[in-house]
Parts: sequence; structure tokens; C-alpha cells
Amino acid sequence: MTSNHTDCHYCLQSLRGRKYALREENTYCVTCYDSLFANPCEECKQPIECDSKDLSYKGRHWHERCFKCTKCSRSLVEKPFAAKDEFLLCTECYSDEYSSKCFHCQKTIMPGSRKMEFKGSSWHESCFVCQYCLQPLGTKPLITKDNENYCVPCFEKQFAQHCNSCKKVITSGGVTYHDQPWHKECFVCAGCKTQLSEQKFISKDEYPYCVDCFNKYYAKKCAACQKPVTALGGAKFITFEERQWHGECFNCVKCSVSLVGQGFLARQDDVLCRGCGLA
Repeated sequence: MTSNHTDCHYCLQSLRGRKYALREENTYCVTCYDSLFANPCEECKQPIECDSKDLSYKGRHWHERCFKCTKCSRSLVEKPFAAKDEFLLCTECYSDEYSSKCFHCQKTIMPGSRKMEFKGSSWHESCFVCQYCLQPLGTKPLITKDNENYCVPCFEKQFAQHCNSCKKVITSGGVTYHDQPWHKECFVCAGCKTQLSEQKFISKDEYPYCVDCFNKYYAKKCAACQKPVTALGGAKFITFEERQWHGECFNCVKCSVSLVGQGFLARQDDVLCRGCGLA
């Protein structure tokens, strides 16, 4: 402003024909105004004179020419910028220095853009997709395999095991029998349908049987006691001429002495120790 009728409020010199500045309804010559009120520039430390534009951010001030990126020195006037440790940075420099990198494409996730986070890593929203169908995962349930993310339907289609019995997906646990996966609840005795995942079983013709059913349908009977003869649990048994005995039942029919590991004689369907056989 140029004055024709007043004096400087500070030095009292006439402002007639001179430039002046107003502050709180008082007039000051330019020299007094700058010495009293001009803010120091954060960059060059010189006062920002009243005829210069004063740019301020969070209580700090810059000349228009000094308001620039700390790293690349490009002007930030009327441009988006970010502050880090009191330094001003353009969005490109800030992103290169401090922004997250996308786990998939390894490019910077620009400030203000939406990012997805999972297991400590970040993705562009457009990069956070199912590896198989390429559809966005967003907040949908997902499964990770070999550092790749899959939606649940695609993972089940590509990798999940299917039960040999019901053919449905096995999501957890399961039992392997003859190199085939089974749900625990589907792995049952071929005879009585009792679940076998928690108990002993015997295989016959590639089918699993509980001990009771196997003994009932397939186990041979002891020639002495007529009870099933099995080797389950390490039990000993003796075979002679297509007949079987429990170890504890293989005795002389006459004197009942054990014949296990001993010489014996057979007479029709009977077995005798040598003493009884020769008597």
C-alpha cells in the first residue's frame, strides 16, 4: 500500500508517498514491519519480507522460492507433499524413501492409495488377488501356499485332498490308508462301520476291519480252543498241516505239556509229545 496521510506507528516517520503495511489497524513502513513482524524462513533463515509470499506449515514458514522438497529440491508450491522428521518431501521422494513396497509387484504403494496387509506384508489392492482365478481377495478367507494366496474354492480345487470315501474336501486332520486320504469319520470298519481312526485295525483285500470283525469273518480258528488265531499285538501261533494253534494251546492232547519249540508226533487230528506218542 502507498500512504498519503499517515506516519509509521513504530518509527513515526511520514508514510506519505511510501509503501506501508497494516497490522492490527496500525500502519508501519516496510522496514519497520519487516524488522518487527517478518517470519524467518526455515530454509534460508532470512526474514520473509512483507512483499514476499509467506508459506506456512505447522507453525513454520518459508519463502515461496524456498518451499521445496528436501531430497530432490523440486518446488512444493501448490503440490501435495509429506513431512518426515520435520523435513518436507514431495510424494514421489516420500514414497521411495518411506512407503511400503507391494509384496507382489515390489512397486511403491503411494500415500493415500488403499493397501492390503497380510502376515506382515503389504499389497496394492489390485495385486492382492487369488493366484489361480485372479479375482480380488479383499477381506475374503484365503489360504497361502508357497508364498502365494488363493481363495478357498481355488485352493480346494487345486491342492486340497478329497476323502476316498465321501469325495469331499479334507480341510484338516484326516487319515491316510493305502496312500489314500480319508476323513477320520469316514475311515470305518468295512464290516460293522465303527470308526477306526483311534483303534487298531487289520487290512484284508485293501479294506480295513476292526479286530472283532476281522476275527469274525477271516481269522482261522485254533485247533484246540476254536477261538480266532491272529498275530495282532505280537501274539505267537503255530501252524502245522494247515491247522493253527495259539502258542498257549499247542499242547500234548494226552499229558498237556507244551509242545512249543519241542518235537512232537501227529496222530490223526491230535498232536502228542514224543513220550506219549511212543507209549
